[in-house]
Amino acid sequence: MGIFSKLFTKSDKAIPDGNQELQPKETPCKTEQELIERYGGIALDKQIDFGEIIGNNNWNVDMQQGIISFGPNLVFPIQVLGTIAHSSQTWLWAWANTMSGLPPNLIEQSLQLKKYGEDNGISLLSNHTFHFTKDKLHLLGMMASGMFHSSGYYIADYGQGAMLVTIKDSRIDKERTENHHRILTVFPQLISQFDMNHKNALKSYLDAKGYSYTEKENTVTGTKNQNTLTAQFDHLARLINLKG
Repeated sequence: MGIFSKLFTKSDKAIPDGNQELQPKETPCKTEQELIERYGGIALDKQIDFGEIIGNNNWNVDMQQGIISFGPNLVFPIQVLGTIAHSSQTWLWAWANTMSGLPPNLIEQSLQLKKYGEDNGISLLSNHTFHFTKDKLHLLGMMASGMFHSSGYYIADYGQGAMLVTIKDSRIDKERTENHHRILTVFPQLISQFDMNHKNALKSYLDAKGYSYTEKENTVTGTKNQNTLTAQFDHLARLINLKG
C-alpha cells in the first residue's frame, strides 16, 4: 500500500474494543467516488504530518475517556467509526455495534455519516455491515477525515480485527507544514490507489489547500503565494503530467 502502510500499527497492550460537524455549505456527494475525489487529497496530505508526529509508537485506547495514546505525551481525542474482523473481513459501523457498549459521544461521526448516506443514497455509509478488506479501511478513513476536517485517522489493529478512528487535536494541526511540492507526490499516490476522476480530485485538493486554480481545456493550473503547479489530463480526465 506504499504511503498507507505506515498507518497500520500494532500494540501488544492494545485495547480491542471534540466532535466535528459536516460542512453545511458543501454540495452533497452522491457516490463513493465523488467522496474520495473531494476529500482524498487533503486527507492523505494530513496523514503525512500525522504519521510523522506519532512515528512508530504503539497505540492504546481508553474508551471511557475517549482517547487514543501513542505514548504519554501523545494523547488525542477520538471518534470511533467502526471495526473490521480479519477472519471474515466484515466491516461493522460503530452506530450498529450495539453489543460493544460504546459511549454515545464517541459514535457521533459514524451516525452523521449514516444520515449522510441515507440522504444521498450512498450504501457504503448507510448499510450497517458489509464485506470489506483491511486495505479499504483507508477509503473510509480518508472520506471521514476530509468530511469532518479531522487532523487524521488511524487504523488500530488489535490482532483479531481493527478499529478505525478519526482524531482532531490542535497540537497536530499546528504541526502541519505548508509544503507546495508535497502535492507532486501525494496526488499520484492517491490516484494510483483509488478509482476517480483525476481532474476533479486535483481541483478539490488544490481548493482544500487554499490554492486558486484556472482550468483551460485539459490543463489545470494552481497558484498560491509564489508557488504554481500545472497538471495536464487526457480526454478521459486522467493525469498525464504534473509539475510545479
